[in-house]
Amino acid sequence: MKGIKENAVESLYLEYSHQIEGCIFPLHTSVTLFLLSYCECKVFNVYLVPTEEGADTSFLKEALPQDVEAQVLSKQALPPIVQSCCLPAVVNQPDTFCRAGLAVVLRHIIQKSYEAEPSRKEILELLGFKKTCLKACAEVSQWTRLCELTIPLAVENFLQESSDDPPTIPEEILELERKLSEPVRVHNDDKLRRQKLKQQKASSSEPPSGKGKAKTKVRAHKTPKDVAGSSKSLELKVAFSKLTVQEDAEATNREPSHIRKATASELPPLEHVFAEGLYFTLADIVLLPCVHHFLVMICKKFSEKLEQFPLLTSWYQRIQEVPKVKTAAFKCGICFLDLPELLTPESKEPVNSSDTASVDEQSDPLFVGGPRPTMTKLMEKGIEAMFSPHPCPAWTLDWSSLPAAVSPKEGKMSTDRALRKQQQLNNLAYLVLDRAKPGDRIVDFCSGGGHVGIVLAHVLPLCQVTLIENKEISLIRAKKRSDELGLSNIWFIQANMEYFTGVFDIGVALHACGVATDMVIQRCIQTRASFITCPCCYGFIQNTSKFNFPKSEKFKNTLSYKEHMLLCRFADQTAMQLPPQRRLIDGKHTLSREVFWAERNQLPSCWEAVYVPGGSGPCNSSRRTGLLCPSDFYGARELLSQK
Repeated sequence: MKGIKENAVESLYLEYSHQIEGCIFPLHTSVTLFLLSYCECKVFNVYLVPTEEGADTSFLKEALPQDVEAQVLSKQALPPIVQSCCLPAVVNQPDTFCRAGLAVVLRHIIQKSYEAEPSRKEILELLGFKKTCLKACAEVSQWTRLCELTIPLAVENFLQESSDDPPTIPEEILELERKLSEPVRVHNDDKLRRQKLKQQKASSSEPPSGKGKAKTKVRAHKTPKDVAGSSKSLELKVAFSKLTVQEDAEATNREPSHIRKATASELPPLEHVFAEGLYFTLADIVLLPCVHHFLVMICKKFSEKLEQFPLLTSWYQRIQEVPKVKTAAFKCGICFLDLPELLTPESKEPVNSSDTASVDEQSDPLFVGGPRPTMTKLMEKGIEAMFSPHPCPAWTLDWSSLPAAVSPKEGKMSTDRALRKQQQLNNLAYLVLDRAKPGDRIVDFCSGGGHVGIVLAHVLPLCQVTLIENKEISLIRAKKRSDELGLSNIWFIQANMEYFTGVFDIGVALHACGVATDMVIQRCIQTRASFITCPCCYGFIQNTSKFNFPKSEKFKNTLSYKEHMLLCRFADQTAMQLPPQRRLIDGKHTLSREVFWAERNQLPSCWEAVYVPGGSGPCNSSRRTGLLCPSDFYGARELLSQK
């Protein structure tokens, strides 16, 4: 990878709390060790970090996979960058680039395993279609959150709390059972559903004895020997033919006319073979150790509960047929259960979790529609957005004297966009420079290619700057620019925001999309750090597991969720010349954010909202977005006068 030394030694740090019947806890560690065994990965130095000093590690070697060597390391001996993150974590020498969090670390293990052995394409296939499996942040993706966070934690709690009394089944496990009942959506969905329709019609019209030609075509599509006894459904054929690198013999044949003319509503849905659909992916690797230990406890103490999970047990049985899964499980001490075949009950219409947000939108009988009636409601309640003068109109960084690698032009963007980015960086850099002191720790959240963080690290050499970003390619690009500048006061952390646990003095976020800005503000307030944010992509704002909108009580008593979302989406337009009414909409959304934190008395006593020219998403320099700055300068307090 450009920006990171190819042959650099990488260290993998895993947490260790305890073990039960050969299973290492937390389950994040068991999952990571299982993936290492499945990939036969030997490219990392593995360290186990006890959660408590003096923890008994004498039996640890017996619980480790047979092909994994690991050393025990105390928390105090961890590299400083790792001490700022949740485990698991991977660090490149010289300890300035860290990947943290289960999904990020597992995806990296897959990449490194494939690079070490390119012939094993099945390893790369774990990342799924377009290599996006578990790539989305857990903060915004319900599926990533379920696999990465809530199911492992729920199973851990279930195992610790289970007694002889009938247990309460974790809601997360029930959610997974529901997910497995939902129709599968894949990139070639229509084609596969037409093949399934053709198969169904052929089987319903075919006489018992059958004819040679039709059967020959079906038999030409071979399945592995160890799957010979399983169902011959289209989904299983597609799934296992990919695992064994077989080609579909019928792929080039033209479908009959009645199959081609079938409408989408006439096509049968595709059923789950694996967790994400038809194909074996990283999600299955993550879920297997968790589901296995859950089922062990159920079968051991509460076997009557097993019938609640027909789809989960079918998945559990099916995953054992995947090549090399049993071998990896044996090395990790996982002894698969021999479960009975359960009948699947009549399936109810699945509830799409993505539709839950729309319920609030549809339950507002007083909604009139359009941004103008909504704006009128705000004005009738005395809620107005007022704009302050630019706090630093004459100040600018001397870009001509700075090294080329500091300029956003080095970040792979057009000249016009780079110029707008320089204007935005001027604004943020001024406010940070005014507050920063030697020795301060500055965090650039959602850093992207490092435009903000690299400028700050260069102009503030006595401060430690940390870039946090989930997208690997952007962070590697930033690391390359930093290396060209020879910066020694900068760290790079690829992780979701939740996995960063470090203490800092100033938080910065330029264009943290949607609710990410709210997460940055919340984190800074919890840490009692100053914060400077320029929000972005209001149209992406929606209710999440962490936030509900509108946020402030004043806005909540005035606007419904649907009206709030309408303003967000309308404010996200990017016309070159924005009329005053449109800028008021933009300002009112930021005002909602500010009033919320002020209402909760969680803002520092000397804070204010300063509006400066900046871009939001692909916007232009005429756009005005909010910079929330806890500071003691510039008298722009009109914005809160309506509180």
